[in-house]
Amino acid sequence: MIVDYAIYRDGRRTEGPGDFSDGLDHCRRVGGAFVWIGLYEPTEKEFDKVTQEFGLHPLAVEDALTAHQRPKLEVYDDSLFVVLKPVGYEADSDVVTSGEVMVFVGDSFVVTVRHGEEAPLAAVRHRLEEEPEMLRHGPTAVLYSIADAVVDHYVDVAGELQTDLEELEAAVFSPTGGGSRTTASRIYAFKRQILEFRRATGPLAQPLARLTGVGLADRVPFVNDKSRPFFRDVNDHLMKVNESVEGLDRLVSDVLSAHLAQTSVRQNDDMRKISGWAAMAAVPTMIAGIYGMNFDHMPELHWLWGYPAVILLMAALEVLLYRTFKRRGWL
Repeated sequence: MIVDYAIYRDGRRTEGPGDFSDGLDHCRRVGGAFVWIGLYEPTEKEFDKVTQEFGLHPLAVEDALTAHQRPKLEVYDDSLFVVLKPVGYEADSDVVTSGEVMVFVGDSFVVTVRHGEEAPLAAVRHRLEEEPEMLRHGPTAVLYSIADAVVDHYVDVAGELQTDLEELEAAVFSPTGGGSRTTASRIYAFKRQILEFRRATGPLAQPLARLTGVGLADRVPFVNDKSRPFFRDVNDHLMKVNESVEGLDRLVSDVLSAHLAQTSVRQNDDMRKISGWAAMAAVPTMIAGIYGMNFDHMPELHWLWGYPAVILLMAALEVLLYRTFKRRGWL
């Protein structure tokens, strides 16, 4: 459905024709104006009129309707198509959630299509309407502001992930927390969330690099050349986020390896203790087994002090084994 429709001229929201097709004609006629239409999870029927009036490419329209796209930038004859994946982080459940924002930029128009709840478009529109100097740059200002808002939120999510990873790391290396049976599953689940985050941030690097225009021969159409420094700033922030994500991924892998090593060491300690106690139990069992064989001719069988002597011998051997194992750290 259409969430908002507005005409902007000289950086300010103005009155115009109620029908957006007439509004587009009006903007092109008067100059210095553009139409911004915002849609939320539109159906194919709802999007048909927008497609026809703005001349959107059918491949881009298909992507906008079906969603589940990677961040990308596509250049068509009559428009520029950009896909962004805003993310959110639920700290209570340690889950990264994502949505999608598709932006069509053309001659005197911007069409935004939102999927999911993680999309800051309402806040972006409100902020832009309070900054007429920025909005005066036309559709490029809308594209920049949306990308800037999405990437800024990436920075916040990366910080929250870093905090939670530090807490998980402290739990793993604590005297008792590292031995929990759920620790490995928690670490693996956290690694999955980092992967989900990377799917949003990683593929966006190339589209933003194209928008900056640095070192690229082909100029991206429908983008104001004066906006290049702004896109470079967004790209710098994205690079920092991607570096942070790489660091998080390596660190959580190291934490998982450390946990598995701790588990292996703990199991070895347990096996040594079990082996030590088993050896101590074997000595009296052996001696008792010998004297339980019912032979007539056995050492000291008819001696009065034979039974106490054997008990003392077993006790002495047990003490000797215990001290030996204790000295070597087996018990």
